[in-house]
Amino acid sequence: MDLRGRAAIVTGGARNIGRAIAIELARSGANVCVNYLRSEAAANRAVRELVGLKSDAFAVRADVTKAREAKRLVDTAAKRFGHLDILVNNVGDFIVKSIAETTEAEWRRILESNLTSMFLCTKAALPHLRKRKWGRIVNIACAGAYRAHGTADMAAYYAAKAGVVAFTKALAREEGSHNITANAVAPGIVSDYDLTVEEAWKAPRKEFAIPRAETAWDVAYAVAYLCSEEAGFVTGNVLNVTGGWLL
Repeated sequence: MDLRGRAAIVTGGARNIGRAIAIELARSGANVCVNYLRSEAAANRAVRELVGLKSDAFAVRADVTKAREAKRLVDTAAKRFGHLDILVNNVGDFIVKSIAETTEAEWRRILESNLTSMFLCTKAALPHLRKRKWGRIVNIACAGAYRAHGTADMAAYYAAKAGVVAFTKALAREEGSHNITANAVAPGIVSDYDLTVEEAWKAPRKEFAIPRAETAWDVAYAVAYLCSEEAGFVTGNVLNVTGGWLL
């Protein structure tokens, strides 16, 4: 994918899947703003990697569940790069807990982290993308939620990620006339975020149609495609990256 000249924000881009996405966008030529909240050291390491890939990368600390912070993040990136083209909403806390045991505070935290952050960053980014008459918004969902795959102890997380899918489809309808696409990528099970695709073949997984472990890079490749010019007629979709887990 050729993303030279494109400017991107990756929320939660310091570690794990977010870091892989930021690196793959930089490899494709994009300048990348790495958002983080608590992982300052990891964010700085990620920025050094991106700069090594010739990306005009930098990090911004912001709590994207807060409207003012989300807008500051977006406006800072747009000012640094001179414009904004790509927003990847990757932030999203995770919890494994039964409904009976989940507290109200935990419920709100999961929804705010996965849903509210996406809404606030998207709302802040839209004026910049509309100005360019070109934009790519990619939201990180979850394969189980997309399939409404009922699993015990996952109610809060799956409810939030199902909301990500619904939001993405509505956004695609609303912004298509501005040449802005909105898609979701739904990972399956990523157990080791440092695993390369080559190493994954040494970690067989019988529950997948493709019998190897899933990696953060598998997700990052899908995101990079959806951010590309070639994906300009792809919108409102959920791209499952699961190796056939839920077939």
